[in-house]
Amino acid sequence: MLPPIIGYCDPLRGRPGDTINFHISSADGLPFDARLVRVICGDPNPAGPGLRMDAVPSAVEGRHDGKAQSVPIGSCARAPLPALGDAGAMVLILNLRPTRLDTDLRAIASLQDEAGRSVLAVALEGRRLVLVLRRQGEESRTVTGLELDIGAWHSLGLGFSHGRSAVVVELARLDQRRGMREVRRQVLQLAGEVGMSQWTQVAFAAIWAGKPTASFNGQIERPALRRGLEPRLAETGGALGVPVEDALALWDFSGAIDEQRFPERLGHGDGVLVNVPTRAVRGSNWDGSELCWRHAPAHYGAIHFHDDDLADCQWEPGASFAIPPDLESGIYALEVQNAQGRDTIPFFVLPARDGPKKPIAVLASTFTYLAYANHARGNFEGGLKARAAAWGAYPWNSDEVPDFALSTYNYHSDGSGVSLSSRLRPIMTMRPGYLTFDDQRGSGLRHFPADTHLVAWLHRKGYDFDIVTDEDLDDDGVAAIAGYQVVVTGSHPEYHTERSLNALQDYREAGGHFAYLGGNGFYWRIGRRGDLPHMIEIRRAESGIRAWACRVGEYYQQLDGAYGGLWRRNDRPPQMLAGIGFAIQGLYEGSYYRRTAESRDPAMSWLFEGVGGDILGDYGLFGGGAAGFELDQVSEPLGTPAGTVVVARSAGHGPSFQLAPEEILTHTLALTTSPGVEAHMVLGTPPGEGAFFASGSITFIGSLSHNGDDNDVSRILDNVLRRFLSLPAG
Repeated sequence: MLPPIIGYCDPLRGRPGDTINFHISSADGLPFDARLVRVICGDPNPAGPGLRMDAVPSAVEGRHDGKAQSVPIGSCARAPLPALGDAGAMVLILNLRPTRLDTDLRAIASLQDEAGRSVLAVALEGRRLVLVLRRQGEESRTVTGLELDIGAWHSLGLGFSHGRSAVVVELARLDQRRGMREVRRQVLQLAGEVGMSQWTQVAFAAIWAGKPTASFNGQIERPALRRGLEPRLAETGGALGVPVEDALALWDFSGAIDEQRFPERLGHGDGVLVNVPTRAVRGSNWDGSELCWRHAPAHYGAIHFHDDDLADCQWEPGASFAIPPDLESGIYALEVQNAQGRDTIPFFVLPARDGPKKPIAVLASTFTYLAYANHARGNFEGGLKARAAAWGAYPWNSDEVPDFALSTYNYHSDGSGVSLSSRLRPIMTMRPGYLTFDDQRGSGLRHFPADTHLVAWLHRKGYDFDIVTDEDLDDDGVAAIAGYQVVVTGSHPEYHTERSLNALQDYREAGGHFAYLGGNGFYWRIGRRGDLPHMIEIRRAESGIRAWACRVGEYYQQLDGAYGGLWRRNDRPPQMLAGIGFAIQGLYEGSYYRRTAESRDPAMSWLFEGVGGDILGDYGLFGGGAAGFELDQVSEPLGTPAGTVVVARSAGHGPSFQLAPEEILTHTLALTTSPGVEAHMVLGTPPGEGAFFASGSITFIGSLSHNGDDNDVSRILDNVLRRFLSLPAG
């Protein structure tokens, strides 16, 4: 069941003069009230600073008409058909690899009209191959007596003629080393005659009815229409062997792999993809001789479709907000409420492009928020759900509402990893008050609501700052942050494109000062395209802490052709930017730091002004301590700048904390880092470059508010910002 009211915005950020559209679904078409708020703190823990969202008068405030809107989930491919009036008998032929077999109807291919009322489709019900015939919307199904195997490549041919009910079906297993196995053949009578006159298109992996229906899970390769009634699979060796001279249409899935189209090689018009299915995947002929699809696209001529792909909900806007010229940069949200519920839809306001900038830029890790968007962890039922209710926290969770597609930390329904994520859908994890863990020592926050702890602290301390997002770095490069005295990150800036990472590196090397206040940052490389600005892609290749792993040979991203996976495996370790990089992970538990002897150097005295003892951060709302969950360390072999000083090391971590897999050579030997279970808090002042401070821990900013901001973690960050703001910047 969908929440009674929920929505998303597009774009996710804007400047004065831009318009943010809010796409809202309101149950039963109920009208809703809207108001603009500024998000200061997104932590609902009554033991913390508390949720704070300040009302902002605006033109969007008031009553709006509501509309219930459906979710067009599932991917497919669509292409126009050539004129078939005088074609006579013909064969639809393709290769396929089913990856999920269930009892629902799953359409492999559908020759049809625009509305899906006149259809001839070949489909699966479990392992059984069935034929679907629709005429004037009336449907009949014919069981072929043929069955497919999950995870195996097959070639399929369906021969038919206009005005006749007799069809010929052939099916054969494909083996890359042994070739085609025995061809199984059936001659069948459909419940009615095939009628082509109303067909205008072909759909692959679904029956199109204004959106994908009967969505197929699996891979499809090189579909074609050829002349004749007999499929002749044994003669052609499958879909890859269809001769051009016999073809009526040839749809080439190995072309334009980085785009949302696919060429038709006989000039009948390119096809389009719906909901961004997974491309750059191995075809039936992949033999391991090439691992990059750009070098051998013919080996990557398959598309992997899923019934839970979702690139764009395509909801109509329910409200719009034109950002006024005097609205201060910050995190804002539209609160919407109908008679049954409420939602809060956040967005980011940047400063005017040609206007003055504040001294500090806070980097909103929007790529990371998107990578984790709607992460279903399987932990909501029980204590976490009860806590959310008791605290008045955000009540919805992807464990219970999977309708808006899941995160890149989840699996598709067929068991393959989710590699693509879109922001054109409701993102429940990106809401003020969203709880991730049932943290008995704190609030259990991650990502967007966690990062509001930094924003709230800056407000309380009176710092002037602007918001900049990852998308800005990717779109505008270093120009997005040029002119700021200091750039500050939140708790987990994990995902970056090449352009966004270059922007940060260029900024610091040109003299800008940088405060990295998280852990496991700048870790994964992602792909993003200018014509799909709402999408990111991650290929979890070969190494790293991974929720799933790519199939061998599928390490190169479809959106940009780049080698995916860790930035470290692209020769861009995080240590090059901020002195430290991911090394240790454990449970969502926080501990403390202990100052080092090096921190006693008089040159470091400013950093610890007002700090009393050696123990730092043995408190906090993220796991109970400032050093926890994911920990970073220095490593000179990985690029830590010379002269970087470790001013504190964490201690007291539990047995769950272990070395990251990319650091393990043997059971006794680490590759580059200290095998010690500790976070490194560092300060760096490379000659001719900007200074940097890094906390080395995801949970660091959760300690800022302790004791009304009167604590050592708060004082250290205060000292860092005041110092960096006093230094000359590039």
